[in-house]
Amino acid sequence: MSVNIAIDGPAGAGKSTIAKAVAKELEFIYVDTGAMYRAMALHLLRQNIAPGEEDKMDAACENAEISIVYEDGAQQVLLNGENVTASLRKEEVGNMASVSSARPRIREKLVELQRVLAAKADVVMDGRDIGTCVLPDADVKIYLTASAHTRALRRCRELEEKGISCVLEEIEADINDRDHRDMTREISPLRQAEDAILVDSSQMTIEEVKAEIIRLYRESRK
Repeated sequence: MSVNIAIDGPAGAGKSTIAKAVAKELEFIYVDTGAMYRAMALHLLRQNIAPGEEDKMDAACENAEISIVYEDGAQQVLLNGENVTASLRKEEVGNMASVSSARPRIREKLVELQRVLAAKADVVMDGRDIGTCVLPDADVKIYLTASAHTRALRRCRELEEKGISCVLEEIEADINDRDHRDMTREISPLRQAEDAILVDSSQMTIEEVKAEIIRLYRESRK
């Protein structure tokens, strides 16, 4: 029986960073759901489908098989058996993913593929609706959050380290807007699953959050 850990939470809470760290420590597979949406977008582009051709998107997604494997400790994304990892960060792929990910049928298809992965292997999966929609029976569900101010400070630090100037108040306002959109969208809105454990990382380091989630996992196995 595979073991599944679901980590949900708002943008900027550190879900991906923590999920990757937990997966590495436990030797689980980290399922990068965002990369799967990009792989689907690449599949649609290869079918010469334009961002406005929604019916064609829905039809074309049916013959896409997307999975994640690890080679030498690095995540590789397979599209119909081909390693497409190197193509996923292209701008046109990101633009298509932004449009196609809003299509209900494409979301349904990717949820099916994510569940197949989780049934086969021990996984850590993060997102906005993993514990509520994708893996409702996950062994451990975490709702990872931090205050909007803390998340804005973290984002500012990231930008400044790259030499990009930022205005903290503007970033915090953007985060609050995004939280509102995520929590009020029609399909799979962001919310804490009833059986999820709340972890507020506002005053915690990455190492402390990782340790807490691993502790909760080990406690659940007793």
